[in-house]
Amino acid sequence: MAKKSMIAREVKREKLVAKYAAKRAELKEIARDESRPMEERFKAQLKLAKLPRNSSATRLHNRCQLTGRPHAYYRKLKVSRIALRELGSQGLIPGLVKSSW
Repeated sequence: MAKKSMIAREVKREKLVAKYAAKRAELKEIARDESRPMEERFKAQLKLAKLPRNSSATRLHNRCQLTGRPHAYYRKLKVSRIALRELGSQGLIPGLVKSSW
């Protein structure tokens, strides 16, 4: 099980990303538009830099929904390899059979 503080930090980042997503997209669009004057594009870049760092989507890290484990994460199921094995052994994932010999 991951530390509670790490899981809470990730949840906080997810909320910030959702909150600032539209504003970030708008500022990025202005900054990339070469038909706009250079001053306006530069101001958009400065505004973008003043937004919280954790509001950037690249700061997010995938974590297991059950344990909070950050490594060996299966995106399709949103669980780690360890949780996947346990759920498969219990028969909770349709079509998954744990091999044994």
